[in-house]
Amino acid sequence: MQHLDGNALAGQLADYFSFDVTAAIARCNGCGSIAELARAMVYRSGAGTVVRCASCDQVLATLVETGDRAWIGFSGVSAIEVARPRPASG
Repeated sequence: MQHLDGNALAGQLADYFSFDVTAAIARCNGCGSIAELARAMVYRSGAGTVVRCASCDQVLATLVETGDRAWIGFSGVSAIEVARPRPASG
């Protein structure tokens, strides 16, 4: 099966998070690699989406959508770093 890069997650995860999660930096539980989720390998099938580390192929996350529910797991990620929103000036 051919994979897409982590940017394939942007629209799908935007429904569940208020920022572009693919810009977040994640640490892989398998190899300790630290990279933007956009660099991960994404595999889609009828059963759901699997996100794998581009360095070691460890499963970082899974996403399963059915009807009005979604199950999102980040079992292979030990930490996610995101930029804090800047306060509005005014």
